[in-house]
Parts: sequence; structure tokens; C-alpha cells
Amino acid sequence: MRQIIALGGGGFSMEPENFLLDKYILDQSNNSNPKVMFLPTASGDADNYIERFYQSFRKLECIPSHLSLFKPPMRDIQNYILEKDIIYVGGGNTKNMLALWRDWEIVPVLERAWNSGIVLAGISAGSICWFEEGATDSYGEDLEMIKALGFLKGSNCPHYDGEKNRRPIYQYLIESQQIKSGYGVDDGVALHFVGTDLQSIVSSRPSSSAYKVFLEDNKVMEKTLKVNYLG
Repeated sequence: MRQIIALGGGGFSMEPENFLLDKYILDQSNNSNPKVMFLPTASGDADNYIERFYQSFRKLECIPSHLSLFKPPMRDIQNYILEKDIIYVGGGNTKNMLALWRDWEIVPVLERAWNSGIVLAGISAGSICWFEEGATDSYGEDLEMIKALGFLKGSNCPHYDGEKNRRPIYQYLIESQQIKSGYGVDDGVALHFVGTDLQSIVSSRPSSSAYKVFLEDNKVMEKTLKVNYLG
């Protein structure tokens, strides 16, 4: 079963005392003690980010590891990835992450992982990457469209309520047809896709939401989606 869990924000890096989303990701594996690999490329493999991952996931029922492209653990990266149960992609600069993944030929390995039933998850850049397009600040302060991997149709805008310019700029990009229709996802919310279908939306915060944002009769529309609070 192919699964992708795309976080708008939250998880261990934003809510270190709230493990609701991280536990949800672990629960989607068929393994009761899953091997979860952190892929922190977007942060430049920042040491403190990697350490925060271990500090959090060592408290949970799993076997944590990480893959640094700046300090690769071995030459055979493909098998290192494919032996995992869950791949958790961190946030940071989406453009740089995708460039490095393509240069290291990580993209076809991630697609193979997805098709083989390994759970793909991620926050921010690690959420945008699975879609055809995303709204990113990789180029500077303003949000712009970026082409992503295209495992999922449409576009994605994380941190929809976390940064004041996210909502209006994403809507403008859709209205001006610079980006495809897609999802605006608040911090603390995760979209859970099975195959390419949105199966459920879950949240670690009781008041957070997710939205379908689309163009209808040349006007941008925003539809609030049902979110299941995990607490």
C-alpha cells in the first residue's frame, strides 16, 4: 500500500512535547517497531536538527536512523533507504533539497520506496516535495511556485496559518494561474494519502485546519476540509 503523510507544520521539530503526529506516522507502518529514517537534506543536514530527531524518536517505539548526503553512511545509499519502513523528510530549502536529490539519484529510489509500501512523510519542504508543485520561500522572502516530484497531483502550501503571507500569496498564485490548485495546510495538520487519494486529515492541535484551494469561474475558492484531532 502506497502512503504519503504531508505535514503542514508540527511534529518533533515544531512541537517537541507533542508527539501526536509523529506517533500517527509510526502507526501507519505494518511493523510494530518500524525503522524510520530521517532525511534532513533541506536543512543542509544540520546537526542540531538531526539531534532533535533522535532525541524525540528514541522516546517512541521505533528504530531511528538518518541519511546525510553531506556525510553518507555508505556507498550503497539505495539499499540503505529501501530497508527502512518509514522515510521522514525534514524542512528547509525545497529547491536545494530537490537539486541534491536529483544529483544523488535519490528521486527514483524514493519512488521505488513508495511503490514498495515504505511510508513517505515529511514537514514543510518535506511536505511540498511529494506534489507536482508547491509554494516555497526557497528563493527568498516571497513565496513562489516550485516544481516538485509529482507523486501527488496539484500543489501544496504548508504553514498556511503559521506565516501571515502564506494564505494570501498562495491564493494569488492560484488565482493568477501561476500554480495549480491544491492544499493549504495549517501547522499541526497532516494530509494522509493512500495511493494518490486523500484518505484522511489529522491534527495535533484542536483548532488547526486544512483547505482545498482552487479556481472556479476565474475566482479563487477555499473549501475547509474535515480534520480529525488526534488528542
